[in-house]
Amino acid sequence: MKQILLYIILGVLFFASCEEQKEHTAPAILPRDSASVMTSYGVNTLISDSGVIKYRIVTERWDINEVKNPPRWTFDKGVFLEAFDQKFHIYSYIQCDSAIYYNQQKLWVMRGRVRILTKDDIRFSSEELYWDENAHEIYSYKYSRLITPDRRLEGSYFRSDEQMTKYYVSNTRGSFVKGGMMESPSDTMRSQPDSVKGTLRPRATPQPKSSNIP
Repeated sequence: MKQILLYIILGVLFFASCEEQKEHTAPAILPRDSASVMTSYGVNTLISDSGVIKYRIVTERWDINEVKNPPRWTFDKGVFLEAFDQKFHIYSYIQCDSAIYYNQQKLWVMRGRVRILTKDDIRFSSEELYWDENAHEIYSYKYSRLITPDRRLEGSYFRSDEQMTKYYVSNTRGSFVKGGMMESPSDTMRSQPDSVKGTLRPRATPQPKSSNIP
């Protein structure tokens, strides 16, 4: 009896093994540009330009994607960026909650608690900032605050050179120091500082050449 049961069991296993086998595969990842070239965690690295070290990047997550259109570096966990002079002294920093760098266009798009400190003790804060390295300009279409050693400005549009020595703020409110007393800005001050009047104007919203920009 035991032998009969054993033959039955072996026969069931034999016929089951002879059935057509089905291959279990996962579907392909589409579109192709959803895969990144590299994703790094806990990054603290130096960046050079033309053989000269100019920046330090500190970020929790750095995602590099060269197949998206356009290619980009994504810092979705925030980024802290320091700038160095030729003697390797830190003269400025930028930090934000998230950022995208379009490396072909050399354009930074920073969002969420953007903070800047320059070597001249100028402080900037906003919820969004663009940095065009080709044009050597930074600008924002969000409400921004600029604090210098002798004035304070707030406005809905901000544009400046990279050193923040020339800047334009529209729809401003604020104050500046004159004769040792804090005064309200004049009509000229509300449009832009006298020292740069006529040199800077609002620019169109930047868009890298692609319809796939988030």
